Amino acid sequence: MIVKTKKYQLPTGTYIKMGLSNVLKEQWWVILIVLAICCGYFWIASIWWIIGAVIAYGLYVLFWAIQFTGVTQMEQNKVIFDKLAYEIDSRQILMKINTKQGMPVQWNMIKNAEMKKDAFVLYMSKAQFIHLPYKIFNSDNERKFLETILKRKELIK
Repeated sequence: MIVKTKKYQLPTGTYIKMGLSNVLKEQWWVILIVLAICCGYFWIASIWWIIGAVIAYGLYVLFWAIQFTGVTQMEQNKVIFDKLAYEIDSRQILMKINTKQGMPVQWNMIKNAEMKKDAFVLYMSKAQFIHLPYKIFNSDNERKFLETILKRKELIK
């Protein structure tokens, strides 16, 4: 069975939010560094340890926010934010710009997947993911078929 979806355009704001949250989840250990710097307060009692750690973490988050915003502005990444239709089967995901142009994504390129309350998210790296909202599927059976594929590939539990 091949699942053919409706055309969908990923909003840049959604991309930035999802990418930033994914990086912060993957690099959770950075907060431990911030806490370690804050513990410098017990060595030399100064509020500057805490202020410095909070500013450093804020700059870290700002750095990643700028990176994801920059991706949305680059010309070579404009294809990601075009209206795309998807053809999904057990071999690959075909991202189609039109009936003649498309790019296959093999399942082995997908690191993990997530089922959110309104979409499937297939992660390929920190900054690359495929966002498939439930509304682009033509029927509930197609959505369940994709869920079955993801379970078979052991991308979700």
